[in-house]
Amino acid sequence: MAKVRIYELAKKLGYANKDFVEELAKEEIEVKSYMSTVDEELADLILTLFSQQAGDPSEKTPKKKPKDELKKVVAKIPKTTEGKKTKIPKAKKPIKKILSPAPREDPPIAVAREEEKKEVSTTQDDAEPAVAGIRETDKPEKKIRKSSIIPLPKALAVKELADKLNLKATEVIKELMKMGQMTTINQIIDRDTAQIVCNEFGFDTEIMAEDFSEALETGEMEEENPEDFIPRAPVITIMGHVDHGKTRLLDAIRHADVMGNEAGGITQHIGAYRVATEKGEAVFLDTPGHEAFTAMRARGAQVTDLVILVVAANEGVMPQTREAVSHAQSAGVPIMVAVNKMDLPDANPDRVKQQLSDLNLIPEEWGGNTVYSPISAKEGDGVEDLLDMAILQAELMELTANPKRSAQGIVIEAKLDKGRGAVATVLVQKGTLSVGENFVAGAWNGKVRALLDDQGKKIQFAGPSAPVEVLGFAGVPLAGDEFASVPDERTGRVISAKRQQRARLAAMLPSARVSLTSFMEGVQEGTAKELNIILKADVQGSIEALKSSLVKLGNEEVVVRILQSSAGGITETDVMLAAASAAIIIGFNVRPTPGADAAAKREKIDIRLYSVIYDAIEEVKAALEGILDPLIREVIRGHAEVRQTFHVPNIGSIAGSYVTDGAIQRGSEVRLVRDSVVVYKGRISSLRRFKEDVAEVHQGYECGIAIEKFQDIKEGDIIEPFLTEEVARTL
Repeated sequence: MAKVRIYELAKKLGYANKDFVEELAKEEIEVKSYMSTVDEELADLILTLFSQQAGDPSEKTPKKKPKDELKKVVAKIPKTTEGKKTKIPKAKKPIKKILSPAPREDPPIAVAREEEKKEVSTTQDDAEPAVAGIRETDKPEKKIRKSSIIPLPKALAVKELADKLNLKATEVIKELMKMGQMTTINQIIDRDTAQIVCNEFGFDTEIMAEDFSEALETGEMEEENPEDFIPRAPVITIMGHVDHGKTRLLDAIRHADVMGNEAGGITQHIGAYRVATEKGEAVFLDTPGHEAFTAMRARGAQVTDLVILVVAANEGVMPQTREAVSHAQSAGVPIMVAVNKMDLPDANPDRVKQQLSDLNLIPEEWGGNTVYSPISAKEGDGVEDLLDMAILQAELMELTANPKRSAQGIVIEAKLDKGRGAVATVLVQKGTLSVGENFVAGAWNGKVRALLDDQGKKIQFAGPSAPVEVLGFAGVPLAGDEFASVPDERTGRVISAKRQQRARLAAMLPSARVSLTSFMEGVQEGTAKELNIILKADVQGSIEALKSSLVKLGNEEVVVRILQSSAGGITETDVMLAAASAAIIIGFNVRPTPGADAAAKREKIDIRLYSVIYDAIEEVKAALEGILDPLIREVIRGHAEVRQTFHVPNIGSIAGSYVTDGAIQRGSEVRLVRDSVVVYKGRISSLRRFKEDVAEVHQGYECGIAIEKFQDIKEGDIIEPFLTEEVARTL
């Protein structure tokens, strides 16, 4: 039960502290000083009594209150929790006195009460808010707090949660201790834990909209005039299985050679290109087809208006084809099918249609609504018809955008360029982006220093559906981050700082709950094994693909742990981190700086460089297989049947045996099997033929066998020699 100090009551009622103690003594409420405390029930009674006395200052002689009227006052006062007793020794006695107070003179500080009469309640009905005011200050009640809704971020410190609840941090820590969590005032707790604490204190909670406050600053809530909307170019994504001709098709559309610049002839990055045709303009996104690039394909499906699914006529539907269809269908994007490689002799478009029909892509000639277009990207046949059909279907969608509002878009790809700094490919979705504008993308802010189109030419502004390279980022954003213009540089810095702080807090959260018992068991058994990797790549999208592929390689015994991943070259800092954490460095399409190379040789750090993702995955898999404990396998070398036993002094029992199969070697481990039950497991101490010691006896020969430290050999036993060997395990 909350305690209220006497001086707080005196201040509330307008009494001097010493005088108020004397007034309480007249009412037979004994307190030692104005610093003494009383329980909440007694405080309510005191407030009610004295506020009624101050109701009419003009009365010089206060009248005795009727008993029934005072009983109503007492009835309105909330009772304390059962089982709890007040610590004031004479708390119960004054209550009886209050119910029938004796006549007394006015307090000597009537002038002070006169000055405070505006603050003090003058009626019995107004006494309740005064009581509630004391309660709210000292002990908020659940029914009052229930009206408060506390927004909770993904992670926050204990002190921050206490400030939100208007409580002392010690109270929050006590509640966490009841939940079994020993925390400090600055320790980070997750949202779920904070929500339980808030509910215990009687507060409702809500999930904090991550960017709600930023939405007003970044223009997401910006009002738009319907008259400002104009038609925009469609964003078309080319998807499909690896090596089915996606990039070759895009080359045919653009009349360029992108594929010749990709390692292994496989698209490693997302490419965004703007193509102008006689029918109109269109923006094309080329997504990789390899299974490691799932996240990049999903991102391509989320920003597009139309998907062209490329399927090789000679191979049909493959795993990444199905995955691309599922991404597009889940995003609600229309799908067109380009049946490629029709120039090959084994092309079978009907099989492709049949297989895709099982995925709900039924051709128009079969009564469906999916457009199929046979093409040969290598020869250029059917490409013009495919392009016309794609733009025609996009026109039916009536795509529009407002170029007069502030720019918004999405980061398609990002990288760290040695000469230009952080560079990102941005697809502008709304508004117009101009050189010199301030912006924020993910956790980074910046100012547009230059805009480059897909041909590498500098431009001054980019409208809706325009893929551009943006220079001027403070750091490398993540692929898929939202890009938005902000009014000024200060706003961008504030938003960036908020997001970075939120990311740091989230990173400080423990990833898993580890008990002392499970931790000690893992240490004793030696089962916890990790391969630490520092991942560096040229662009952010490749990092995502490699990270997801490498993490999947682990199992219960071997864990792949990505310590750090970022776009850019390998630096000395990366080498020092690898040395401190016993990690290897994997570089994808990047090279170490001269200083990093020298540091790696000095620290003996393994740096692996790759340009094709297959090689990186396979070599890491091989390294993991080397970390696995080898498989212990037993090889049965033969069998010998005991036909007669002999006793030799100083040696013991000798088994006169006949080798039924295999061979018996001296010194090898053996099992003695009797009636199909293993009786003993030991080692051969002596092996003889006639009177001579021999090293080995083969099938069909007789021999004498002595087993080390075992004498209970009987006729009919089977001696089974075996060899234990270690076999390298694979994932």
